[in-house]
Amino acid sequence: MLSMSTNNLSYNDQGGSDSAVEVGQETTPTSSNAGAGFGLFSTNFKKNDDLKEMLESNKDSLKLDAMKRIIALIATGKNASELFPAVVKNVASKNIELKKLVYVYLVRYAEEQQDLALLSISTFQRALKDPNQLIRASALRVLSSIRVPIIVPIMMLAIKEAASDMSPYVRKTSAHAIQKLYSLDPDQKEHLIEVIDKLLKDKSTLVAGSVVMAFEEVCPDRIDLIHKNYRKLCNLLVDVEEWGQVVIITMLTRYARTQFTSPWKEDGLFDENSETAFYESDEKKTKNGDEKKSYMMDPDHRLLLRNTKPLLQSRNTAVVVSVAQLYWHLAPKHEVGVITKSLVRLLRSHREVQYVVLQNIATMSIQRKGMFEPYMKSFYVRSTDATHIKSLKLEILTSLANEANISTILREFQTYVKSQDKQFAAGTIQAIGRCATNISEVTDTCLQGLVLLLSNRDETVVAESVVVIKKLLQTQPTQHSDIIKHMAKLFDNIAVPMARASILWLMGEYCERVPQIAPDVLRKMAKSFTSEEDIVKLQTVNLAAKLYLTNSKQTKLLTQYILNLGKYDQNYDIRDRTRFIRQLIVPNEKSGALGKYARRILLAPKPAPVLESTYKDRDRYQLGTLSHTINTKASGYLELSDWPAVAPDQSVRNVEVIEPVKEWAPSLGKTGKSKLSKSSDDKFYSDSGEEEEKEKGSGSSSSDDSSSRSEESSSEAESDEEKSSSQSSEESDKSSSQSEKSSSESDSEQKKTTKKPPQKKTVKPTAKDSDSDENGNVAKETSSSSAEETSSGSESGSDADSHSGTECKKKTKSKAKPKMEVKSTKVSLLKEVSLLKEVSLLDLDDFTPTPVTRPKMSVLSPSLLGDLEGLSLSNISSTIQVSGPAFVPEKRHDLLHRMTGKGLSAQYQFPRQPCLYQPTMVSVQISLTNTTDHPLEQIHIGDRGPTGLDMHCFNTVECLLPEASVTVSLGVDFNDSTQAANFQLCTKEDQFSVSIQPAVGELFLPATMTEQDFRKEQGKLLGMNESSATITMAAENTTRQPISRQVATVANLGVVPSGQDNIHRFAGKTASSGAVVLVTVELRESSAALITINTEKSVMGPMLLRDLKRALTRA
Repeated sequence: MLSMSTNNLSYNDQGGSDSAVEVGQETTPTSSNAGAGFGLFSTNFKKNDDLKEMLESNKDSLKLDAMKRIIALIATGKNASELFPAVVKNVASKNIELKKLVYVYLVRYAEEQQDLALLSISTFQRALKDPNQLIRASALRVLSSIRVPIIVPIMMLAIKEAASDMSPYVRKTSAHAIQKLYSLDPDQKEHLIEVIDKLLKDKSTLVAGSVVMAFEEVCPDRIDLIHKNYRKLCNLLVDVEEWGQVVIITMLTRYARTQFTSPWKEDGLFDENSETAFYESDEKKTKNGDEKKSYMMDPDHRLLLRNTKPLLQSRNTAVVVSVAQLYWHLAPKHEVGVITKSLVRLLRSHREVQYVVLQNIATMSIQRKGMFEPYMKSFYVRSTDATHIKSLKLEILTSLANEANISTILREFQTYVKSQDKQFAAGTIQAIGRCATNISEVTDTCLQGLVLLLSNRDETVVAESVVVIKKLLQTQPTQHSDIIKHMAKLFDNIAVPMARASILWLMGEYCERVPQIAPDVLRKMAKSFTSEEDIVKLQTVNLAAKLYLTNSKQTKLLTQYILNLGKYDQNYDIRDRTRFIRQLIVPNEKSGALGKYARRILLAPKPAPVLESTYKDRDRYQLGTLSHTINTKASGYLELSDWPAVAPDQSVRNVEVIEPVKEWAPSLGKTGKSKLSKSSDDKFYSDSGEEEEKEKGSGSSSSDDSSSRSEESSSEAESDEEKSSSQSSEESDKSSSQSEKSSSESDSEQKKTTKKPPQKKTVKPTAKDSDSDENGNVAKETSSSSAEETSSGSESGSDADSHSGTECKKKTKSKAKPKMEVKSTKVSLLKEVSLLKEVSLLDLDDFTPTPVTRPKMSVLSPSLLGDLEGLSLSNISSTIQVSGPAFVPEKRHDLLHRMTGKGLSAQYQFPRQPCLYQPTMVSVQISLTNTTDHPLEQIHIGDRGPTGLDMHCFNTVECLLPEASVTVSLGVDFNDSTQAANFQLCTKEDQFSVSIQPAVGELFLPATMTEQDFRKEQGKLLGMNESSATITMAAENTTRQPISRQVATVANLGVVPSGQDNIHRFAGKTASSGAVVLVTVELRESSAALITINTEKSVMGPMLLRDLKRALTRA
């Protein structure tokens, strides 16, 4: 998984302090004291004498103080190995605290001081029988750290005894010791497998992760050991500690790929970009007959997916990525989308975490663009990102590019090209090239943009542009001879060898299209041949050969001169190439038959290069593994097997039902049923937590059983730990019954209330979009809650929902409501029930919140979704009120000229009124005029673009008489950008392509607020959200009224009252997203003024500042 090395560390050397000690010691083994810079050559042999004296005293308090100081030394990376003889004497101490510290020390140095440790082996063996569980575990840990083959039998015996210990902590330590013993003596494998088999049956969550790690290290191919424990591991998964979850999920992923059939068969006709394709797939399958049989998911397969889904909300990054890779490799394709939000959430972590997560997303986005397209803004590059993070985000943005969003992505790329990070800028140019090859509609646009970059001052940008242009020109060379000529003119100014070589290759490949320029370029190269880089020399030789074959009159002497220079070059590659070319193109007696085919060899048409993602082939490795990260098979990597064609016998996972469990399960069922109504719906929702365990022969009760048994038989020291585990199980049972009770109570309460339809509306989207809601409810499911608690709470919640829906329907019937409303209520409820009964969605409702917290969910989910998309940086105060416009400019803009429109003329203006059709739209008025001598019929709007802009069209104008005019209203949601809204203005006979280009100031709605609120909002929008400039005002614009008029002319903003004469404030909100825009004009001495703009829309701020500067400086 993500951190297998970390797993190995934490499992091989259990315990926080000793793990930290080992890490610290391995990294800095020598003393790092200020006065011990030359510790290796120090002659101070008495520096630890005081510690030795304290350890040899008769007082336990002095010994304890000495051990604490020694452990502190080790923790800071100091070497304390010379104290080993003095420490090991105290291993038999009767003081528990002292003995613990001695064992911590011995675990660290037992491997280095093996001889001295062996002297105390009898003490360790006696400690294995100590009544204190911590001493028993520490003794086993020290014993397994003495890596001497002679004590292998003693270690084996100790491990077997510890595996049967009453304390789960000791059993966990025995699982760690298995791996150490296996690395010391692999011949013990068969005996260790027996111990692993025994520990796998352990019902304690403390042991589960450690024994699965031992299984993965010793016998990962023994899948048969997992069969009987599969369901138990799935049910315990939520309660296992985090690193144990990572290991178990990895192992269960491999197990599932060998035991279940592929769930992707059902998605054979599923198109991720089309919802209808999924729902139509059933019909298509039946038409194909037996070719595609209906797929039924194995219940155990579903159990794994259901029990891992809550872990997507884990605080541990490795756990989230583990679950994500499990869903990617095991879940049906239409369910994989649930991992998207969780992965995007991880992008707020440290850069190391971001790097691994982005690598996984890059691999996923190549195969399934639709998954991450809604979160595209989360992958925008930040200025603080490291170069490797920027490159990965660039990779993902390029993979997500399609016809709908390419304009947005290219605008981002334009900014990235100007970055000071040259490596990133070069990567951006490559990304533009990939977009150009993948999306044919923007190929010409990208080429023109890259040609403009050729005049950039930065050599790296120019060189990369040349290389990418060369690749793009190969796709359609006939249309771009002008670009080749332009590059030839820039040749003298380009110094980067790769770029010069690319231009020379283009000249040679398309020399027939530039017959006058190519010989001149060759002439220049002949002058500077000896001083060029090797790659440029090779391309010069190739250019000479190709020109010799196509234009020998002009270039024969030049070619001979260059071939002579190459013949004596210092590089043997160039000498060999020169001799080969000479024999090939210059016929003589010695040259063979190959010379006849020189033209076909050198001027053969070359296939255009395919610009592919570097992450295209990484899916051959399991996501989240070290091999996937480094793109090479790492040591210890276990490959995922292909899905079996026929599912193996699922009965191997059945477990014999033990008698006590039989008696216990029905009693719980009865109590549950007594508190719930006996309808079939109730049974459906309540059985997943209780009766499912009876069917499978094991369940979450197993951990309760084991913890209660071990609590009875363990010592006082371990009782606290055991009580906590049993207590959590009891609490979960209580919460189950309480939630069921609250469910029935909520039913009775809802019968009395009158506000039924609103409640029903809040329930419906939850049943429909259970995936997104569950992922959004991070706040509802805390990490401390147990699996049973979550499950039972959600069952009662969904139960209450279904009851409330039913009761609402009854209440609606009893009241005198229109029949249509009752019918729609019935239909919606039927849809809700049918969705819940779908096999693929059955598990998704297991984790909805309880009825008590249900109303809060509808409030929290949108804000969490907003956070994930990264669209909002500040909360808009409720004190900001939208007002009417301060000024409406009368300026009109030409939309369609009468000559172009064949007599139809169109002009548009922005009335600065709230749009009637939708609040997020900008209102646009269009004046249509018929300048012909005949009426124009059916004037309407045709095709629209880009697809990202939402537009409300005006009603069709049936007839416009000659010389008549009509004004129509249009609504456009510009998404807070100045991107033009392109559409076709159509008449009955003709279609005209037109576009509305908004000024940035027309995208706002004016707002009113107090000066105090203004300052409060301004304080939230500092740093990168602030743009400012100092200007010299025109003389006429230095008083309040002209300033207000000029600002209102440029932007649709409201005036904010100001208590200072020299400061003028204006406020507004963006129409689409409602983001606050604040403008301050502060007058200073001698007509100077400071303009400050605060808004989270970092693109709109500078654009508005530019327009205001122009308006206020103009007389």
